[in-house]
Amino acid sequence: MQFHHHGYVSGDPRVKPAAGTGLNRPSELPGEMDVLIVGTGPAGAISAAQLAQFENVRTRIIDRRPGRLEVGQADGIQARSVETFQAFGFANRVIEEAFWLTEMTFWTPDPENPKSIIRSSRAKDDPHGVSEFPHLIVNQARILDYFLEAARNAPTRLVPDYGWEFVDQRVTEGEHPVEVTLRRSAGDDEGAVRVVRTKYLVGADGARSEVRRSMGRRLEGKAANHAWGVMDVIADTDFPDIRTKAAIQSHDGGSILLIPREGNHLFRMYVDLGEVDESDAGAVRATTQEQVERRANEILRPYRLDVRDVAWRSVYEVGHRVTDRFDDVDEVGTRCPRVFILGDACHTHSAKAGQGMNVSMQDGWNLSWKLGHVLDGRAPQSLLDTYSGERQQIAVDLIEFDRTWSTMMATRPEDMSPGELADFYVRTAEFPAGFMTEYQPSLITAEAAQQDLATGFPRGKRFKSAMTTRVCDANPLHLGHHATADGRWRLYVFADRPGIGEESKATALAQWLEHDPASPFVKHRPAGADLDARIDAKIVYQQPHDEIDITRSADVFWPRVGEFQVRDYEKVYSAIEGETDFFDERGISRDGAVVVVRPDHYVSHILPLDATGELAAFFDGAMGAEM
Repeated sequence: MQFHHHGYVSGDPRVKPAAGTGLNRPSELPGEMDVLIVGTGPAGAISAAQLAQFENVRTRIIDRRPGRLEVGQADGIQARSVETFQAFGFANRVIEEAFWLTEMTFWTPDPENPKSIIRSSRAKDDPHGVSEFPHLIVNQARILDYFLEAARNAPTRLVPDYGWEFVDQRVTEGEHPVEVTLRRSAGDDEGAVRVVRTKYLVGADGARSEVRRSMGRRLEGKAANHAWGVMDVIADTDFPDIRTKAAIQSHDGGSILLIPREGNHLFRMYVDLGEVDESDAGAVRATTQEQVERRANEILRPYRLDVRDVAWRSVYEVGHRVTDRFDDVDEVGTRCPRVFILGDACHTHSAKAGQGMNVSMQDGWNLSWKLGHVLDGRAPQSLLDTYSGERQQIAVDLIEFDRTWSTMMATRPEDMSPGELADFYVRTAEFPAGFMTEYQPSLITAEAAQQDLATGFPRGKRFKSAMTTRVCDANPLHLGHHATADGRWRLYVFADRPGIGEESKATALAQWLEHDPASPFVKHRPAGADLDARIDAKIVYQQPHDEIDITRSADVFWPRVGEFQVRDYEKVYSAIEGETDFFDERGISRDGAVVVVRPDHYVSHILPLDATGELAAFFDGAMGAEM
């Protein structure tokens, strides 16, 4: 965390100085804005937290509720989401209060007594070491609290406007072409209607999205005709794995997915209620809590479950649905998209794979930094076309995975191979953890022509951090943990063999980055702004940290920043940390490489150190050829 560069800070350093639209932010919902977000769920909250970092962008977020969410339905936090929390500055706080999910057990019928269950296997939650962060369980409401706190502490001081309900919208002409009709859903003036105008509208308003309806989009797919009772409970039980995630399959085909919750005493159970007739018409949702508990005890035999308190419960039918596009443009290039949908508004699936909140947050981050760049003048409007193109395919992949997982959970053990469920869990661990996302070539993702220069950073996938030593203070740390959600691109330069200040390709690149008119640091930097205002460049040397003289650094890796124009020492690293070497860990060529990373942590390009023309061309496309 960096602070003091604008002057001494004695209070909470997470509260950034108010700037731009945050200096005179109206307390009441204004008549015009740049972005209007509908819904303070995971997708909406992360969108608000990211857009709040752009001090010149006027963003408002509304919700029909009168105040914060108190009980959330989602609770699984995958490792990719924790990486995201790190960028927004609250990963450690969530990790401290959450339940850590490190192992899963599998229970099947006892061969000697099929009406009873026995533990048949165990599996590590992250057998492949895909992330340094853990898989967590914590109430969705707390995650929303953290994102909204980040938005409130950001330069624009963004806070929700509660008690406003979306009614309709239409796209017209003018600087603020989206005309939005709202209704007061809480307060003394409940029922009052007003119209506001915005440049962009973001619908993060859930599976029954009114924004989606107003766009003429529909969720397409089908239900699996299988019902589940879900409950967050405090209970007395003799089931030995009550504090371990467990998949439990009984002799009659019924199953339970057990997920321990934060705080030690609470846990969640997804209890299989069986097939639902097509003529049921939702009647299964009237299943009582007592019926769900009775079914749970039948599946758990010979163990017992005595529920003492119910924090939350629901009955639902599995459905797998997705919209064909996530914006309001049917054909890319015909016009700039103005209305977008995120999260459950554009894809729904079962809760048992733990993906809903996690994928929704990545939808929100993907769109919000792009909106920020377009509205701040950092990128062309065509950047917004990439949102639907990237995220719709991710939703389709998720639904296919969830359909397989939820079907297997509902299959009788005798109809599966021994250990088949556990094997699937281990084999596919990288997908639910959030690390199989791979964006295809576009305006902001290059072809993978030179992937051999950095095999551990697949083009289009998230930047997988590794340990380094920061030269200025000899601290060991993950290189990627310094990439905060500040809206900047990242340029990681992995130096060739000569040391700092010596004649090398890395030294020549630094001079080009600082001085050449074609360099993105020159061409796309606003007048009077710091050298790293738009792109954060870091260099990693192959030498030990005590052989690197940071005062010989080029300015691009040792820039003067802030009001007092003092040096930023935290951009120079040694690849060596203890017994590990970053170059070996991530398959980086000893002749060096440049890795370009998007503001949302995905690898955009990999280039040799002397490919300055290709680097310039890439940023001209991503940031606009002209300022």
